[in-house]
Amino acid sequence: MPLADPVLHTRLGSRQPDRTGKVRDIYDFGDRLLIVATDRISAFDYILGTGIPDKGKVLTQISRFWFDRLRAVVPNHIVSMDPNEYPAEAQPAAAMLRGRSMLVTTTEPLPIECVARGYLSGSGWKDYQSTGAVCGHQLPKGLRESDRLPQPIFTPATKAPSGHDINISEAEAATIVGQGVFDKVKALTLRIYAEGVGYAETLGIIIADTKFEFGILPGAGRPEDRVILIDEVLTPDSSRFWPRDGYAPGGAQPSFDKQFVRDYLESIRWNKQPPVPSLPAHVVEKTREKYIEAFRRLTGKELES
Repeated sequence: MPLADPVLHTRLGSRQPDRTGKVRDIYDFGDRLLIVATDRISAFDYILGTGIPDKGKVLTQISRFWFDRLRAVVPNHIVSMDPNEYPAEAQPAAAMLRGRSMLVTTTEPLPIECVARGYLSGSGWKDYQSTGAVCGHQLPKGLRESDRLPQPIFTPATKAPSGHDINISEAEAATIVGQGVFDKVKALTLRIYAEGVGYAETLGIIIADTKFEFGILPGAGRPEDRVILIDEVLTPDSSRFWPRDGYAPGGAQPSFDKQFVRDYLESIRWNKQPPVPSLPAHVVEKTREKYIEAFRRLTGKELES
């Protein structure tokens, strides 16, 4: 059975998104935002011309699963995920929006990414190789790529409008957001990560690292008392998911995300500059299968169509 066409761009009637990211289109309704996860996929900091059907639904519905599961730990920004409850302007697009969108409370997003790392991988591995530390956290000597860390660490980063986020120290992060807010989001980041790791391990999934975003609700009082969880949570796009049964430290691990995309782009020796290549059908299908597998294993459900 052929796959449905991916949703690469969205609109509400004649209205274009007010903001677009690598994956998400955002419509601003004042005190509410409509966030739509498209099927766009990026690699090496470029949005590819080929999408992955249902990827946006996977990201949205995994986030809903975690938002619900973590509600007792931290409040979140979701108002509704039912298109029938969206603003009237969005109603004609209900079929497209269902399963891949959320109406959320508008917040002031913090200008830092809150990253938790439990394993030595990605930019953390590169930092460790050159300095023996990751974002100022001195680590034991002799660790291998993908080794589990003695304990999870918090490694904030600045948000880059394009390209890679830039790792910063805890002191720099505290200067940017204020000490009270920094202490709050650091504690929340490590607690949410621990909750996610503990649950995923029972399903045979390692969450090697992840990043969270937080926003501050409008209102009176200390900003740290108005912090809520926003954006996406513990998805294959914001996290490194590894199958536990294949875990073998000492090198890179197979993952539930863009592995087939990256491998293909490396195999054709793309120079990581425009023009951006398209993906062949078998790479699209394999990548979609990995996203769907992550959803099923984490939630125990089938994707809402």
